[in-house]
Amino acid sequence: MNLSVEQVLGLAPDSNAASAGRKLGVASSWKGLARSERALWGECQGSALYRVCVDPDTMASKCTCPSRKFPCKHALGLMLLAAGSLGAFSTGTEPPAWVLEWVERRTASAERKKEKEAEPAKTPDPAEQAKRAERRRQRVVKGIEGLDLWMSDLIRQGLAQVEDRPAAFWEGQAARLVDAQAPGLASRVRRLGRYVGNHVSDWPVKLLGEMGRIALLTHAFRRIEELPAPLQADVRQLIGWSLSHEEILTSGEAVQDAWLLAGQSLFDEERFRVQRNWLVGTHTGRVALFLQFAAGTAPFAENMMPGTVFDAELVYRPSAFPQRALIRANPAKERAPRAWSERLPGFDRIESFRIWYAEALALLPWLERTFAGLRGVTPVRTAVGACIVRDAEGGALPLVRNDAWTLFALSGGESIDLAAEWNGEALTPIAVMHKGEYHVIPAPADDEEDA
Repeated sequence: MNLSVEQVLGLAPDSNAASAGRKLGVASSWKGLARSERALWGECQGSALYRVCVDPDTMASKCTCPSRKFPCKHALGLMLLAAGSLGAFSTGTEPPAWVLEWVERRTASAERKKEKEAEPAKTPDPAEQAKRAERRRQRVVKGIEGLDLWMSDLIRQGLAQVEDRPAAFWEGQAARLVDAQAPGLASRVRRLGRYVGNHVSDWPVKLLGEMGRIALLTHAFRRIEELPAPLQADVRQLIGWSLSHEEILTSGEAVQDAWLLAGQSLFDEERFRVQRNWLVGTHTGRVALFLQFAAGTAPFAENMMPGTVFDAELVYRPSAFPQRALIRANPAKERAPRAWSERLPGFDRIESFRIWYAEALALLPWLERTFAGLRGVTPVRTAVGACIVRDAEGGALPLVRNDAWTLFALSGGESIDLAAEWNGEALTPIAVMHKGEYHVIPAPADDEEDA
């Protein structure tokens, strides 16, 4: 295990869990500390004696505590102790039954997954596929006709009249689009309702802008046969068609590289937690977005550690601006992460990033967010209280939050390499590289305290 304390802390679900994990990252909090090639383990006294084990290659963990966070503070504490004091773990000890059971269960699961991937795919009936596709197309067209009429009525009556509309007004139109098998458009209509009544002074501007993007999408769908193939794939995906993993792996562009996990963010989407992992090829410079989804409190399938590099082949989803990608299955030993201590890849001038982003928008007008790697920028608080980052030539971009004290503390008034998400209006910092050290910008903490 060659990860730093900061990189382990990058796995924390929030700053509360990170703080609690730090407190447990000392040998005095543990009993029976030991390690083997397959696992680290120990017992931690909390409200009960909790058994904790960790896979040192993937950082997958298991704890008997009832916490709904993953990884919990006990697993974080064990990983932090291993990162700082690996000598505290005895070697040559036979793993206890509960550790062996966990390791064997993970091995069996990996074998089943490998066997399933090796199974030949069933060949569908092309004629039946064509019939289903035409039936869906017709339903989507009817749904789009209804949506266009609904939006035209909103514009004709004036946007001021929607301010007092209940949530059911927006949800009703979204439900009609779901029935028309256009779930992507349904999500965009729900978003329209969130712009209204949120005490945002410029909500009419945001609402009108999003309605314009929806109208552009519906008009593009009507002329989809005239569009280039990559843009056709984007329009279909934005309307609500999805590609299976197998289809992406078959038709997408494959890129082999040593991929740096430059930044990571988490957010909730209805019943799911979504993890955005921003990867940058250390040789190709390509940026990739790897998404993970987990229901409820379930762990994500992959333990992705910010500030580490792993060798893998990524396959990009077909797109006019390829960004989202899948990681092609590789043996675990080839995926073992390595700590990154060099400068973050990115732009040395903010103006260069602006030009790059404008070109990306020209290719994909519905681009909602992308990765911004900015090198040598300094966080600054302006005279009116706004927080920005500025480069050596005076180019600047705003930050989403005006209480970015963690960013100011990490920079100490000096220039930093910043990893951030850019939504077209402002930056959300997710990581910093300063003087050869990688630091995660933690997500806002919640009020939950685990056991």
